[in-house]
Formats: sequence, C-alpha cells, structure tokens
Amino acid sequence: MGLFNRHIKISDSGLFQGRTDWHCHILPGVDDGFKTLEDSLAALSRYGQAGIREVWLTPHIMEDIPNRTGALKERFRELTAAYSGPVQLHLASENMMDVVFEQRLEDDDLLPLKDKRLLVETSYFNPPIAMDDILQAIKSKGYFPLLAHPERYMYMDERRYKELKGMEIEFQLNIGSLTGAYGPDVKAKAEHLLSAGMYEYSGTDLHRLSSFEHMLSAELRKKLIKLIP
Repeated sequence: MGLFNRHIKISDSGLFQGRTDWHCHILPGVDDGFKTLEDSLAALSRYGQAGIREVWLTPHIMEDIPNRTGALKERFRELTAAYSGPVQLHLASENMMDVVFEQRLEDDDLLPLKDKRLLVETSYFNPPIAMDDILQAIKSKGYFPLLAHPERYMYMDERRYKELKGMEIEFQLNIGSLTGAYGPDVKAKAEHLLSAGMYEYSGTDLHRLSSFEHMLSAELRKKLIKLIP
C-alpha cells in the first residue's frame, strides 16, 4: 500500500491548522445550528485548539428560516463581543435559492463571503425552477455563486456537475462528507469530486460541537486530506 493510500486520523493530520472554515452554523439562536451563546463559545474555543484561523458564520436564509440581515448582524455583534479567542470571525449566510432569495438578490440585501462569493444551496432532492437562470442572475449582480455541498444533492450526476463547472460555478466541500457523516453515497461522490479537482472551498457545515469531535476522530486517506482546499 502506498504512503498516500494510508489512513490517518484527522486530528493528527494537521488538516485544520491555519484553515478557514467557509461554512458553519455556529451563530447562536438563528437557525437549526447552535442554540445558545455558551455553546457557540465552546465551539469556537475548540476551533482555536484545533488550529482553525478563520471562520465564516453562515446561517440559513430560506422561506422556513427568513433571517433578516439586520438581525443577523446584531447577533454577530453579540457573539464577537463575548468571544476573545484567536479565531477571526466573519458573517455571511447560506442562501436557499428560493423566492426569498430571489427577492433579496433583487434588493441587494445579501451577506456574501469574501470577494463577493455567495454561498447558495438547493433542496437535496430537487433543483429550484430555473436554477441556471438564478445562478446567472447572481453573476449579473456582481457576485460569484459558491454551491454548498454539491455532493449531497441526490439529483445531481456527473453530467450536471460538469455543466455547473462550465458555468464557472464554484463548489464547497463539506469535510464531514468524506468521513461518511451523510452516508456512503455522499461519501463516494465527495471523494470523486475531490479527486477530480472540482472543489474550490471547504467547510464543516457544523451544527453541533459533537459533530466536530466526530470529524476530528475520523480517519481519511492521506491522499484525500492533501486535496482538501
């Protein structure tokens, strides 16, 4: 067995040392992620211990969770005022491509990532109506679509991934997908996309601190770890 086919525990790999987490739900009390300030602070403390340098807090915005920009900014101020650790905190959002998003895109009422990357998602089972038109509308507004966890969309296949890359859509990997956190099919798709060089960004998509501990204890092939952007 070759050196890079060997498995190593993520906590021993240095994967998170100096890393930026581009997708998580640590901002407390705003979606299906962390509920209390205390739990969020505990997660950030653990991030610091793991060596993570920066984290983008990306709460959901969708019809079922219609977070307002002003309210999210206020909650972010509360968290940053309470946190005094080494991890740099930034606020963005994860945007379901639905009617709420289309209206906020029209109003330019958005929370992008660095360099106007806009984290977007779809249902796991079906694409939004006129998905390509929505992606083009994002670009026409001067933003760059970053598709969250494409490996988790059951309706997407190799042809669709290639179409999206042809449209210059960037992909964000959920690191937990590689550990089997979402099942074997998602794991296989994530490994394929990663090996094909289709991901530009990665994140934890963290909703619970226990999930991060599970991630740290998981083992991955060294070859895959070296490919994670």
